[in-house]
Amino acid sequence: MFKSAHAAGEWQHAVIECLRALGSLDGVSGPGFVYATEHHADHLHQIEAALRDGTGIQDWVGSIGMGIVAGARAFFDQPALAVMVADVADGAFAVRPHIAPEDFAEVTAPGPPNPLSGPAFGLIHADSRAPGTPALIRALTDQGQGYLVGGLTASSRADHQIANGVTGGGVSGVVFAPDVAVATSLSQGCSPVAGIHEITECEDNIIVELDGRPAYEVFAGDVGRELAEDLERLAGLIHAAIPVSGSDTGDYLVRNLVGLDAERGLLAIAETVEPGDRLMFVRRDPKAAEEDLRSMTARLVSRAGDAAKGAVYVSCIARGPNTFDGLNTEMEIVAEALGDVPVIGFYANGEISNDRLYAYTGVLTLFL
Repeated sequence: MFKSAHAAGEWQHAVIECLRALGSLDGVSGPGFVYATEHHADHLHQIEAALRDGTGIQDWVGSIGMGIVAGARAFFDQPALAVMVADVADGAFAVRPHIAPEDFAEVTAPGPPNPLSGPAFGLIHADSRAPGTPALIRALTDQGQGYLVGGLTASSRADHQIANGVTGGGVSGVVFAPDVAVATSLSQGCSPVAGIHEITECEDNIIVELDGRPAYEVFAGDVGRELAEDLERLAGLIHAAIPVSGSDTGDYLVRNLVGLDAERGLLAIAETVEPGDRLMFVRRDPKAAEEDLRSMTARLVSRAGDAAKGAVYVSCIARGPNTFDGLNTEMEIVAEALGDVPVIGFYANGEISNDRLYAYTGVLTLFL
């Protein structure tokens, strides 16, 4: 059983309205999911306590979002709250309170009794300001936490995540046992402008050569020299992308261009690369983003059949009204595909799928 509710307004009003909409929850074991806009950052402790008292559910996870979503609605620039409760069998999930980057070498699956042995699934929230967060996400996957989804959180306060208490500065969330079935997929917000190249010479994040040619010359050939020389138009429109090896859906990791040097033929991107890595250039494309979202949601719902009970959607802050035509368009597409399935989520500084950190994507997870 999954039930969701949302409300705008000051935190006391929003909590009361959400509890009223959820109704009776006798016997529901949890966990509970909660997302709030920045306006509620100072009251996360009170919000979590009120939800725990009002529902009887003891385990809660969530975060402040740069925007939040609920059903067919998106909320930005106003106080709003979205909650969802699940009735997962006792012992089939474990809340991960707080894991700091400096502790990642010690990360292990929950100890005995351990219902999470074998490939599990986790929903995590990772602080975008914490150093080493990408390495920590990979470590969690490598050390048995299973397939991870989630997003990078941000707030004016240091403590802005919820995981059986208010926390921040690292990673927190919830992991589920293998018998908790899920289906998940992601939608890209950019489209390729040309083919895939091989990085033949580089240093850290600076690319010297692509396919044995000066990197800038290859870049200008792909995007067009006129656009390559127009830095004002280029910013936020064209990005580098690293294809994901072994992906059967053509996934790629979008990274910002952070430097161009036409005279020396160099490119710099927001990712460390090595010779032999593959790279292509992509364009932010609202029409393609909408088409890809419709296609992704249709495929995912088809995979789930009639089994979907609840959903979490994590989207990039550069999407929503910054990509789609209208404040609610992105969520209207998702909600249309899901029908009566409750969905909540948030807009993130980066999106997590498996052990990778994406940008400009929307990650949808269905609980079956």
